[in-house]
Amino acid sequence: MTTATPIRTLIVDDDYRVSTIHGAYVAKTDGYQVVGKAHTAAEAIQAVQTERPDLVLMDVYLPDGSGLDVVRTMLDGTEHPDIIVITASRDVDTVRTAMQLGAVHYLVKPFGYGALGERLDAYRRLRARLSGITEEADQADVDELFNLLRRPGLIGSRPDKGHSAPTLELVRNAVAAADGDISAAEVGEITGMSRATAQRYLTYLERHGIVRMHLRYGTAGRPEHRYTAMTQ
Repeated sequence: MTTATPIRTLIVDDDYRVSTIHGAYVAKTDGYQVVGKAHTAAEAIQAVQTERPDLVLMDVYLPDGSGLDVVRTMLDGTEHPDIIVITASRDVDTVRTAMQLGAVHYLVKPFGYGALGERLDAYRRLRARLSGITEEADQADVDELFNLLRRPGLIGSRPDKGHSAPTLELVRNAVAAADGDISAAEVGEITGMSRATAQRYLTYLERHGIVRMHLRYGTAGRPEHRYTAMTQ
């Protein structure tokens, strides 16, 4: 259980029942606190001003306007919350506009807790990583930050051809459980697979932002690839 300051979250949805469900989803997610609910554009703008949330789950279709227009209004302020757009709209123009306005995720209704929980976890990890960069970010830091916004559900969904979801999970867990960094050979010993297979899965996980690779240079020979789990 995290002991960090909870991420203050505002739920905006015109449907009272849906906002209650989404609020329950947020409340059960580690590191989050629901600070309010709004059901109209006007209520949303007011709630942002009074509650100062870190994150807003923003519906698009509101009875007195578009949720995207609410986002535009929020962006006029010197400080504004991050946005996850939650909507039934699959229209490409709406998706494009949400991206242009800087939404960190776009989630299409209806969905269960798992789908939202993945996005919330990714956003929490992003904030934690950002807080750990005190000065300038190098390219590796930038790459990691953008990778953290990618949907983390690739392990539980359908991985690329030639990769098994259970094996990906096994390798990821081996890295996460390591005391420090770990090599492909060590992952192979833990999981019972060959070093080559472990290396192939580690490369896949690195490409999708699940683990991070760095080189360890010895006194002779090629540098060793070492892996750590992304910051949680």
